[in-house]
Amino acid sequence: MKQAVSRVVEAARSAGVEITPIEYEDKTHTAQAAADAIGVEVGQIVKSLIFLAGDGYLLVLVSGKNRVDVDKLARIVGQEVKRADAKTVKELTGYTIGGVPPVGHTQKPLAVLMDRDLLDYEVVYAAAGTDRVNFAIATTDLLRITGARPCDIKDQQEQGS
Repeated sequence: MKQAVSRVVEAARSAGVEITPIEYEDKTHTAQAAADAIGVEVGQIVKSLIFLAGDGYLLVLVSGKNRVDVDKLARIVGQEVKRADAKTVKELTGYTIGGVPPVGHTQKPLAVLMDRDLLDYEVVYAAAGTDRVNFAIATTDLLRITGARPCDIKDQQEQGS
C-alpha cells in the first residue's frame, strides 16, 4: 500500500473508523471519473477542496455534483477565502489535487465544512490519498471523524465536477 494511502487508513483508524481503500485501473481525479469507476451517482463523491483563509486553510467537503460558492463560504467563515493552488495543497495536506482525502493531512485545517447535499446519502466515496484510490464511508462517520460542519456552500448557478 502506498504511503499516502496508509496515512489515510491510519487517520481513519485512529478516529475509530475502518476503511477499505480500493484502487482503480483508471484515474479517479474528477468527481465524474470517480463515480464512473465506482458505479455510483456523482453526488456521492466527496471532493476534498482546500481554501486559504487568514493564516491557515479550510477543508471543504463538497458533493461531486456541486461547485463551491466562494462568496457563501467567505460569509460562513467571516473572512476572505481563496482556492489554494496545487503546490499549496500539496504543502498543506501532503496530497496532490485529485487524491486529497478528507483525513490524514500533514497540517490541521482551521475548520472543516461539509456541503449539506452529502447528507442526502448514507454512504459517500472519497479519495484515499492518490488519484486512483477511493474508499466508502458512512456519511455520519465522515462527519464525526472530520468534525465537519454541514453548510449550504453550493453555487446555485453552476453544478458539475
